[in-house]
Amino acid sequence: MHIALFFWDRLPVPKYGGTQRIVVYLARGLAAAGHRVTLIAGEGSAVPEATLAPVDLTAARQPEFDIRPHLPAGLDILLSCVPLRRPPEVPWIRRLAGNWKAGTTGAPNTLYLSRNHAWRHGGEAFVYNGVDPAEFELRREKADYDLFLGRLHGVKGYRWAIAGARRAGRRLVLAGGWRPSLRRSVRYVGEVGGARKADLLAGARCLWMPALWDEPFGITLIEALASGTPVLGTRRGSLPEVVSAEVGALGDSVGELAALRDGLDRIDPAACRARVERHFTHHVMAAGYVRMFRQFLATGVLPPGQTTESGTGSPGH
Repeated sequence: MHIALFFWDRLPVPKYGGTQRIVVYLARGLAAAGHRVTLIAGEGSAVPEATLAPVDLTAARQPEFDIRPHLPAGLDILLSCVPLRRPPEVPWIRRLAGNWKAGTTGAPNTLYLSRNHAWRHGGEAFVYNGVDPAEFELRREKADYDLFLGRLHGVKGYRWAIAGARRAGRRLVLAGGWRPSLRRSVRYVGEVGGARKADLLAGARCLWMPALWDEPFGITLIEALASGTPVLGTRRGSLPEVVSAEVGALGDSVGELAALRDGLDRIDPAACRARVERHFTHHVMAAGYVRMFRQFLATGVLPPGQTTESGTGSPGH
């Protein structure tokens, strides 16, 4: 198939960037599966696996932006990672990365990131995110710190991570976009990416992800697992689908998370990596998207997503 991916940024990005990196991983996975990929993205983008159709980012972010002049000839389907107010004349799917307001139902061509994400928006079609495991180091010998990685926003639960690590008697490294006031047991390292992020993930004894909102997916979950690092999180959004008992633990309060923390030291790093290699690589993700594309082209309807057999929890958790 000839597949176009659209996102209004220059790719790849130097630091974190969730959707930005997933688009790059997806292009890589689709190309490896033999598909032709056109990337419609900011001028200066450089993704070796895709042919670039550059767009001016200022224009692309305007409500009146018309993607049709940028579509290549012979295109089978477009996956847009942003809203399109002027829909193209080719089959297209909208990938939703965030959450809409409660009660909002997505259009029939909307593709979500997890079963819970789809369920909360009245849909069934989803594909889990995937990463390239080659970018992450499986390290069996861990350093003496736990890690929180992500935006330092209240809904991400960084305050729970700080409080829980303190109760559990653990040193915490906090990697995020701005610096709050911290205790001595917490080390702040700022926003990280590339080799620095991979090193922090590989060395951490666990990743704290006490989300206080319904995470559509949470890429840091699988980045940690790919590094052999177990996850300690809440039962919000997609976390019960991604974090199974052999690779982490989930709780509903700071006290419960702190009590669960010691048990994570017995988790085998190889089991964490194996879960990613089975369910959450860029190859698995690409295969999931191809399944969606083929069904949509044949019937005009997106099929239900496929869960991991060892995920836990119901969509409403």
